[in-house]
Amino acid sequence: MKGKLTGGCLCGEVRYTLREGMRLNAYACHCTDCQTRTGSAFSEHMLFAMSDLDISGDLDIGEYRQPSGANSRIVGCARCKTRIYAMNDTREGLASLRCGTLDDSSSFVPVAHFWVKSKQPWIQLPEGAKTMDEQPRSNEKWLEYVGMA
Repeated sequence: MKGKLTGGCLCGEVRYTLREGMRLNAYACHCTDCQTRTGSAFSEHMLFAMSDLDISGDLDIGEYRQPSGANSRIVGCARCKTRIYAMNDTREGLASLRCGTLDDSSSFVPVAHFWVKSKQPWIQLPEGAKTMDEQPRSNEKWLEYVGMA
C-alpha cells in the first residue's frame, strides 16, 4: 500500500490519485449501514488524509447520520453513483476510501474486521483476524487495530 494509488468509478467519469502520505491499512466493515449501502455483506475501507487526494469528474454528495451520531458525507460519481469516499465530522481532514474503487483493489486485504456483531453468519473470518464488535471509538484504537500503511 505504499506509493501512489489510482482508481475511479464504474463509468470512468471520476478518476482519482491518492498520493503517498498519511493512510491506514484497509479494514472491512460489517455494519448494517454498509451492507445496505453496498448491497453486499460488507465494505472495505482505508482511512487517508484528504490533502493527499486529487480527484476529477462530476461528483455528488449524500449526507446521513451514522449510528455513532457522526454526520457523514458520502462522495461519489454523479453519473453512475459509484461511492468513492466518505468523511464525517469526528475525523477532520480524514476520509474513508472505498477500496473496491482502486485500480488494483485485489492487493488490499483487510487487517481488521469491524461491526462483527452484525456480520452475515455465512462469512468466515480468517483465523487470528483482528475483530471488534463495533468500531474503534478513538484515534488510538484505530491505530491499534489497523495501523499506518
